[in-house]
Amino acid sequence: MTIPQIILYAITALMILFIVRRSIQKARMKEYSPNQVAELQYNDSILLLDVRSKEEHSRHHIQGSLHIPVNELTSKLNLLEKHREKEIICYCHSGSRSFVAAAMLQKHGFIASNMKGGISAWHYHNL
Repeated sequence: MTIPQIILYAITALMILFIVRRSIQKARMKEYSPNQVAELQYNDSILLLDVRSKEEHSRHHIQGSLHIPVNELTSKLNLLEKHREKEIICYCHSGSRSFVAAAMLQKHGFIASNMKGGISAWHYHNL
């Protein structure tokens, strides 16, 4: 076996490991549809967390949501401490960043979930 083949096999194995890990995380992550979030929007037991950029948030956001960009989330976990008993439903533009944010929050002991499709799906459903 040549060195390029070994490198190719190692990269392939890492990619497979990443895909399997992501699939396991996705299976464990609770996800809500935009319609479900709209029904829960004013429930005191949940917190909507917008993890998009400041610019995206200023264009449109879900009323009553808290805004912390995903890249600032770890440094601002203290802002979420008073909401530790609530389920935090994260949303972004399409659902990818919010998935990462929810997984990060779960890692820090929060009850967190993701809104499937993000604010794009929210708009699509005219919510």
